[in-house]
Amino acid sequence: MARVLLRQYTDIPDGTDCHRKAYASTAIGGTVGLVTSAYSLTHRPPGSVLEGVARAGRYTFTAAAIGAVFGLTSCISAQVREKPNDPLNYFLGGCAGGLTLGARMHSYGVAVGGCVYLGAAAALVKMGQLEGWDMFPSPKV
Repeated sequence: MARVLLRQYTDIPDGTDCHRKAYASTAIGGTVGLVTSAYSLTHRPPGSVLEGVARAGRYTFTAAAIGAVFGLTSCISAQVREKPNDPLNYFLGGCAGGLTLGARMHSYGVAVGGCVYLGAAAALVKMGQLEGWDMFPSPKV
């Protein structure tokens, strides 16, 4: 499942088809949010059905919004800068996603930390793609 979602994003060249990149990154973020909400609801059961739906929606839609902002920012920065394979585009996308998380949490500290850490993580992932690292290596038996 993870490979299919990531391939949907990585098959589109950077700096092209920003609407498709945004859709793919929103799907990845929404899936991460859905899995996170499932764990949250399992380990901390809600008091009512309404509370459970609200908590699941909060995690899912926040993660989907972060994914959408990441996809749009990294793609648009690649187009504007005319450097499609630059890790800085991914850093900017991750930073924008972190700022989105901070805005959702109403916290400047979360925004700054999210900007730095999500930006650094995204830039490292892009560097790994450029250098040929395996995200999901096959098991060696």
